Amino acid sequence: MSYDLCLLPQAKKPYYIENIRTNIYSLEELCFYLYNNACLIDETLMNERLLDWLRDELGLKKLYRQLYEQLEKKDGAGFFILPIFREAGYLTNTQMREYQEELAKLEVQSADMKQKMRGDYLAKEKMYARAVWEYQQILKRQSPGKLGVQFYGAIWNNLGVAYAGLFRFEQAAECFLEAYRLTKTKETFRKYISALPLFLSGKEYQEKLKELDADPYLVQKIQEHNAKVCMQKEYQEEKERMMQRPRGQVLEEWKEQYRKSSKI
Repeated sequence: MSYDLCLLPQAKKPYYIENIRTNIYSLEELCFYLYNNACLIDETLMNERLLDWLRDELGLKKLYRQLYEQLEKKDGAGFFILPIFREAGYLTNTQMREYQEELAKLEVQSADMKQKMRGDYLAKEKMYARAVWEYQQILKRQSPGKLGVQFYGAIWNNLGVAYAGLFRFEQAAECFLEAYRLTKTKETFRKYISALPLFLSGKEYQEKLKELDADPYLVQKIQEHNAKVCMQKEYQEEKERMMQRPRGQVLEEWKEQYRKSSKI
């Protein structure tokens, strides 16, 4: 015997959530997404397309009218999202209060900070191409002195990480260099130096180090650090697992990961 734990109706046609490229079929699934991804809530979700889906596919006409009024009032994400949780009975009173506080904190953040949080989340979830787009939009709007060099240094750094996730190591290195120029931290310099061998030949790498007039001692320490990372138990275990599988299978897995992370 099996049980359907979804208490509310399920849609025949799913709703497609663009930010995470996922179809949902019920109000509970929508609540799960909203509860766990507060920083991703924006106009790509709070729109008439979602409201039409709630009305037409789930038959929630009363909720549709309530949310439509909130959409027109533009009172903020909390007034739009909380009725959805109440309709599903998804959260306890304590959880509802905590979530409301989280939304309130997000509401007072600047547009750039909100977008950075989205980019960071997407990068963490390996949706690198979407993360790249988020970071690039921030840099296009960059206003000197608005949020400070540390903020924009972090954007360049995280953009570099996202490019590295897409195997675009030359662009990643350029981003790490921009981050270093802004922040002058050893960590951003380490990332820049570490990225160079991933797309330069040995000779080109040495020439680049001379061009940078890099401290040989510091470069040596960076190389030693990278060597230690490569010798870590987790790295070696993953390497052994890969060696045990057919090369073609590993290659196809890498390609599939790249395709998924590159979709926009």
